[in-house]
Amino acid sequence: MSQLKKEITLLSGIGQLSTTLLGTGLFMIPAIAAGIAGNLSLWAWLLLFVAICPIALTFAQLGKRYPNAGGTAYFVRKAFDRRLERSVAWLFVSVIPVGVPAAVALAAGFLQQFLPAPANDPLIAQLITVALLIGVNLMGAKSSGQLQTVIAMSIFVLVGAFLWQGDVGLTDLTMPSVNEASIWQIGAALGVMFWCFVGIEAFAHMGEEFKNPTRDFPLAIIAGCFVAGATYWAMSVVILKFGAYGTAQFDSASIPWLSEQLFGPHFKVAISVIGFSACFASVNLYTQSLSRMVWAQAREYKPDGKLAEISQRGVPHNATLCVGMVLAASSIIGYWSGLDLEFFLKLANGVFVLLYLMAMLAAYKLLSGSAKWLAAVSLALCLFVFICLGWSMIYALSVFGLLIWQSSKKLNSVSA
Repeated sequence: MSQLKKEITLLSGIGQLSTTLLGTGLFMIPAIAAGIAGNLSLWAWLLLFVAICPIALTFAQLGKRYPNAGGTAYFVRKAFDRRLERSVAWLFVSVIPVGVPAAVALAAGFLQQFLPAPANDPLIAQLITVALLIGVNLMGAKSSGQLQTVIAMSIFVLVGAFLWQGDVGLTDLTMPSVNEASIWQIGAALGVMFWCFVGIEAFAHMGEEFKNPTRDFPLAIIAGCFVAGATYWAMSVVILKFGAYGTAQFDSASIPWLSEQLFGPHFKVAISVIGFSACFASVNLYTQSLSRMVWAQAREYKPDGKLAEISQRGVPHNATLCVGMVLAASSIIGYWSGLDLEFFLKLANGVFVLLYLMAMLAAYKLLSGSAKWLAAVSLALCLFVFICLGWSMIYALSVFGLLIWQSSKKLNSVSA
């Protein structure tokens, strides 16, 4: 078998994307953003959602026309050349050391509460999380999509319960006034909040596995982004109302604290289950997309190699196991080095912003008519976020520059 199975439906696609966008972000980003910009974070969420809409629509157009497991790297190849394709592909992999450890650590923090005393250790919890990720991925995209749809429903029920029990009214929905000084606070918050919508690029790797990619892939992206945007804004309203933010330690525990305030300590177990499920779902799609990117590169350049093999379930099993080993190693290194969530998130955001920039450049060249102009607007918005991130782009630019240099060096040696 040399092709991925087409098992993803519209509903499971919406479930996968919405849980990926919410996942780890819902349990820390609204509180971090509130700590940076206070009530102004409500404006930042609206601006981010407005900015992400054309980007999401452009990804939808690309995925509709070019469904491929290579994702952005494949789009770049179609628009430019193979050298740039490989650089973009491995740039995506470079997010593992800076983005995955923080996400896995957050998920493992919820899981740790259910582990028996001998195994109740943060690193053991992280390694168990990675093992579960690989197990779910090896089951196939259909099973993974169904699981994430159930998780998505539980997240919506949780946020709805917070709104109801927190007695959120019209006065809580009032937008704060904005002045010139507010712009810098909103921009700083955007630099962190972009993490909440980076799953769109990862989702692009799943286009080849949709039963009807032309119809369902664009609808899944649009619906998933809308659902996630509304959920983030609603959660931010609750966090601001109860002041559930302030320090780095508190920000990552804001939702468990809120649940105890609103529902009492008996609700803690349910929150931990939903928290782990949401974080797990987010990292799950990244694991899927990374393994498919590795497989797509192997299929293109080493079709007879082990990484290009597909299991009977239609899963790139060797590529998945390879990604799993890298995830485990990154988690161990992240645990030993200590994690500053905000710092690591900004570095990861830099990688994704650069990937989005490359995707929008490819879209501008590949698409035509109104879609081309939409890509131009999306490119300008990505540049704006690029500026907001500032120094955080150094990691992504350094890695990308090194990858291009190596590709050029290899090309020159072959030509010689």
